[in-house]
Amino acid sequence: MKTTTTLLATLVALFLFSGCVTVKTEHKIEPISITVDINVKVDNALEDFFGDIDSQ
Repeated sequence: MKTTTTLLATLVALFLFSGCVTVKTEHKIEPISITVDINVKVDNALEDFFGDIDSQ
């Protein structure tokens, strides 16, 4: 009987104190840099190509 009481008391204590555990996490968000050089080069090339056609 004493072992059952001890086991029950231990389980009750575990359930009571398990809600008090907290976990702190830290997240770091870093900026993302994207270059758009390709679009500018293609746009300039198209302007040069069609500019030559329009001038003719």
